[in-house]
Amino acid sequence: MYYVYLLRSISHPEKTYVGFTDDLDRRLGEHNEGFSKYTKPYIPWKLEVFIGFRNKQKAKDFETYLKQGSGYAFARKHFWDSHP
Repeated sequence: MYYVYLLRSISHPEKTYVGFTDDLDRRLGEHNEGFSKYTKPYIPWKLEVFIGFRNKQKAKDFETYLKQGSGYAFARKHFWDSHP
């Protein structure tokens, strides 16, 4: 399976992140261990939402969609809590 995941910083709740992986536990650990340049300043992170795909390209396409334009608005409306 391939996953698109949405994270929220525990220390800075206004900070969110959308990513793609084939191993959720490993990837969340990497974010919380500071391996990602973008997420490192806002450690620790919690998993808010994940969506599983059997098809790798569809997962990557959905991640890209959520990071831009109408997909960003869709994620804000449907996935992010208004009160973290």
